[in-house]
Amino acid sequence: MEENNICKRCLLKDIAEYYKSVYEYIDSIPAHEKAPEEEYKRRLDICLDCEHTSNAMCGLCGCFIEVRAVKKNSYCAKSDSIW
Repeated sequence: MEENNICKRCLLKDIAEYYKSVYEYIDSIPAHEKAPEEEYKRRLDICLDCEHTSNAMCGLCGCFIEVRAVKKNSYCAKSDSIW
């Protein structure tokens, strides 16, 4: 049986507002602190293939993968040799 990863305590409107605030945060990060776009996409691809990713979050550290991947000086929670 497939695991159901839907939050049963959240309303859709609340989830949408929360994710909107995450993207607003990403947009507010100064450009010089962000990874180049190609590097950001490469990192996201790695995270999306990782067994620890669920609902856009890292199961190892609890971060939103899009936030962690966008920061230039960030590294993968599994190992800094991954990205």
